[in-house]
Amino acid sequence: MQSLRRVWRHFEEGMIAFLLAAMTLVTFVYVALNNLYTMFYTLSDKWAFSRDIFAGIGDHLMEYAQEMTWSIALTKALFGWLIFFGISYGVRTAGHLGVDVLVKKTSKRMQRLLAMLACACCLAYAGLFLVASFHWVSAVLAAGIGAEDLDRWGIKIGHIAIIVPFGFALVIVRYLEIMYRLFTHRQIGLGLADEAAEASKLAHPGEEQH
Repeated sequence: MQSLRRVWRHFEEGMIAFLLAAMTLVTFVYVALNNLYTMFYTLSDKWAFSRDIFAGIGDHLMEYAQEMTWSIALTKALFGWLIFFGISYGVRTAGHLGVDVLVKKTSKRMQRLLAMLACACCLAYAGLFLVASFHWVSAVLAAGIGAEDLDRWGIKIGHIAIIVPFGFALVIVRYLEIMYRLFTHRQIGLGLADEAAEASKLAHPGEEQH
C-alpha cells in the first residue's frame, strides 16, 4: 500500500510539473515567434543586400505564428487540468493551513471532531460535483462538440472536460483517506500533511537530528 501511495504521489506531482512545463513551453514558443518575425523584417529594411533573405525568414516565422492560434486554447485546457490536479494536491499537502489556525487552539478531541465534520462536508460537496460533472461530461461527449482551435486534431470539449469528474474523484479519495486516519486516531487535522511541522523542520533543520 505504501509503495502504491508513493507511485501515485510521484504521478500526481509529475503531472503537475508536466502541465506547468507544457503551458510555459507553448506560451514561450508562441510569444517568441511573434517577436522574431518583426525582428527579421526590421533587419531586411536596414540591410538591403540581404533584404530577401531576412524577409523570407520573417515570412516563414509569421506563418508559423499565425498557425499557432491553437496555443491559447491548448494553454487554457492545460490550465484547467492543472487546477483539478492541484485541488487534490492541495488536500494532500494541507494547503488550507490558514483556515484551521483557530481550530488548533481547541483541545485535541475537539480538533478531531471538527476535522471529521469538515471532512464529511468536503466529501458531500465533492460527491455532488462528481455526480453532476459526470452527467455533464457524458452529455458533452455524446454531443461530440469539437474543442475550439483543437478540433483539427480530433480533440473534443468532452475530452478536456473529463478532468472535472476525475479531479473530484481524486478529492474524494483524499478525503476518504483523511476520514479513515481520523477514525483510527492517526491524525487530528484535516490535511494529509502538517505544513506547519514541515516549515518548522526547514527553519530548524538540526532539531530533527536530536
